[in-house]
Amino acid sequence: MKKNRGILVLVLTVIILGFLSYTTIMGWGPTGTGAAKNINLGLDLSGGVSITYQTTDKNPSSEDMDDTIYKLQKRVEQYSTEAQVYQEGDNRINVEIPGVTDANEILEDLGKPGSLVFQDSEGNTVLEGSDVASAEGQVAQDQTSKNNEYIVSLTFTEEGADKFAEVTSANVGKQISIVYDGEIISAPRVQEAITGGKCQIDGMASIEEAKDLASFIRIGGLKLELTELRSSVVAAQLGVDAIKTSLQAGAIGLIIVMLFMIFVYRIPGLVASIALLVYTTLILITLNAFDITLTLPGIAGIILGIGMAVDANVIIYARIQEEIGAGVTVKNAIKAGFQKAFSAIFDGNITTLIASFVLMWLGSGSVKGFAYTLALGIVMSMFSALVVSRYVMRAFYAIGVHDEKFYGKAKERKVINFIGHKKVFFAISIICILVGPIAMGVFHGSQGKALNYSLDFMGGTATTVMFNEDMPMEEIDANVVPVVEEITGDANVQATKVVDTNQVVIKTRELSLEERQEMNAAMVEKFDVDEDLITAESISSTVSAEMQRDAIMAVIVATFFMLIYIWFRFKDIRFAGSAVLALLHDVLVVLAFYAVARTSVGNTFIACMLTIVGYSINATIVIFDRIRENMQTKKRKQDLAEIVNMSVTQTLTRSIYTSFTTFVMVLLLFILGVSSIREFALPLMVGIICGAYSSVCITGSLWYVMKTRQMKNK
Repeated sequence: MKKNRGILVLVLTVIILGFLSYTTIMGWGPTGTGAAKNINLGLDLSGGVSITYQTTDKNPSSEDMDDTIYKLQKRVEQYSTEAQVYQEGDNRINVEIPGVTDANEILEDLGKPGSLVFQDSEGNTVLEGSDVASAEGQVAQDQTSKNNEYIVSLTFTEEGADKFAEVTSANVGKQISIVYDGEIISAPRVQEAITGGKCQIDGMASIEEAKDLASFIRIGGLKLELTELRSSVVAAQLGVDAIKTSLQAGAIGLIIVMLFMIFVYRIPGLVASIALLVYTTLILITLNAFDITLTLPGIAGIILGIGMAVDANVIIYARIQEEIGAGVTVKNAIKAGFQKAFSAIFDGNITTLIASFVLMWLGSGSVKGFAYTLALGIVMSMFSALVVSRYVMRAFYAIGVHDEKFYGKAKERKVINFIGHKKVFFAISIICILVGPIAMGVFHGSQGKALNYSLDFMGGTATTVMFNEDMPMEEIDANVVPVVEEITGDANVQATKVVDTNQVVIKTRELSLEERQEMNAAMVEKFDVDEDLITAESISSTVSAEMQRDAIMAVIVATFFMLIYIWFRFKDIRFAGSAVLALLHDVLVVLAFYAVARTSVGNTFIACMLTIVGYSINATIVIFDRIRENMQTKKRKQDLAEIVNMSVTQTLTRSIYTSFTTFVMVLLLFILGVSSIREFALPLMVGIICGAYSSVCITGSLWYVMKTRQMKNK
């Protein structure tokens, strides 16, 4: 790159970064108009619509309630991946949808849950609404006229597909009526037998008509008939301080990380700082562009991502310093640094990206929302490190920054004998893992709960209090919530304010009759409320058994595909096996921390575990990549233990620096964040330390043990 071009690249970088910053970060706030202002926020940050349905059957079975809740959850995810559906009392279902403010519009769009059947021309019911897996209003193109036509695309369940194939085969040329609450809403004519489990209903006059029919079919496919009991617009569960403190933590952490990178890597560190700023602004823009709902854990995930985004830059710059230390010119060192770091960055990020795609595919609710944010973070991280950093680094060199003192030089490090201490490392890990089941057994015997499950997992009590004044959320958090926490002895209290009323819904763990009476008395004494206007209902968990099953299945399938990819890329099943064992190690150690510390296990628990999986596999791949490289060079004549020790030692600086920068970001969240953020940040800090330990001390040793046993068996 020539000097003039280098100057142009740097000037354009400053202009683009300034523009991105203005249109995103500067756009945040009540008067902002930028992309950040338009990001969809979750119920905890911006409020939304709360709808309560009641079943027409006064005594529905628990199986039918669970099935209806799960299917309704899938329906409302069209509005937001963070929408929640849970049971209230014996025959009520609550739906909470963040980011919307018009309850009537949602009710009209969602449709009235009712009875939907498919009937043939003789009035016989041939399919139930529950046989429909999905229904979508779409715009298609007529193959003859090439004009747009409006259709409803139906996909049936496996059982429904078999039924539909049989019915259409027997009714070619006849109509099949779709009957909703006793009224025919559509009567398409069967053109031919349909055996693929999918069909289209055409003849709609507009896309709105197609979408309306699709919504009737979707909502009518529930097992139970529901009637609307009440609906309201609710305020954010957390006050403005929640966003403010999280953003402060992110800003301070970003500054610390940038200063650290500049101090350690000099010019490359400055380049990394520019790349981090680009990464942050691009994340905000893409969140807005893809309409991804951002919750408080999501903000924490982005801030955590800033720390993790440093990793790719650290790998590159450590390589550049190694090349300079080996006597290579700065220009060639820059080129070689990017080339040699690519495989580690690519494999680490693609492995995590595979996991995120599987979570999108199989996950639901917050798991799916987390997967979207994770995937965006990975793509933006790779772009900022491999594209932005490369061009900016070359531009600095082009304008005359040639002296190696501006880039640093790696010193020869004495090889540490990690393999020689493998028994000690394995013993420490086994002890840490065993602490988990022991603690869970003890607490299950003494408290009845192996883990401190929050109301997200266990359900609880929703107490509705009518106060004498319209209190802002900040005042509720400061004055009301502490009173409830003192009575329940539990910090996991969720308070939601109903907009334009004096009502506040307080969700807690399940309260005994004595605790309910004590809470009522406290509300009367401290806030002078009318006790007759206090009501309480039992509520189910917001993370249903089906959602838990989906999350577990998604993680298992994701792990399987990660194993296959690592096996394919490294041509050795032992690399894949030891990587998966290290993942299991990290998850079990963090689980042990949850058990011992009695940290609340709620929605953030799932996000925390998934973050640790992504973080840990990335660190492991870097070490494995160096082992693979060293085995392919002249060093392959060395003893296998020497190669492993040398590889771990060579990547040790990267492991320490990346862990430090990520830990700093999460530590600031813990110090400055609200209580729910602290519950997310504390186990994450444990996970970061554990992930660094397992990558450095466990994975290489595991692979060595597996490899040497294979060699002995030959």
